[in-house]
Amino acid sequence: MSSDGVVVDEAVRAAWDTYRVLEKRTPAEERQQAQQRVEDAMDSVGREEVSRGTVFLVGVLTGYLIAEAPGGGERLDPLNDLIPAVIRRLPSFEMADPEQVPMVTGVLMAAAMGMDTVAWRDRFGTIPPQEAMVHGFVLWLLADLFDSLADKPGTIDELMRETFESMGASEG
Repeated sequence: MSSDGVVVDEAVRAAWDTYRVLEKRTPAEERQQAQQRVEDAMDSVGREEVSRGTVFLVGVLTGYLIAEAPGGGERLDPLNDLIPAVIRRLPSFEMADPEQVPMVTGVLMAAAMGMDTVAWRDRFGTIPPQEAMVHGFVLWLLADLFDSLADKPGTIDELMRETFESMGASEG
């Protein structure tokens, strides 16, 4: 595990691949490739580091959604709009463990307050698998919200892929 909120690049890319696995619009072959990259990253850097990568991306998307309005609309108020909207939709994921909601809400709050979400979450120890899964669902919900506000499905995926490519990240 890295320290001081730093996450290994491979873990961040794998965390985004978890979104691509959950996203229904991802073509089957790409979904399988994304799943393989997630498994490879877990073997390489560990499940915990990939989970930390997801927490990092939750922070990035939350910060972006409250700082700028995708599609030029009104910015989201984190306490009245963003966080309640995400938390209300979590039960739509059957595998979302309700006991993990306080911690994922804390991560969203930390992001809304401009804190380093990874450093904040690291204070509570390792991320158990049940919590990691819920962070993945939160990431998907944030991405879906971004696309809805941009009024163009796939906008955030395109933006993230361009970001990874500019960083020299390969798509597999």
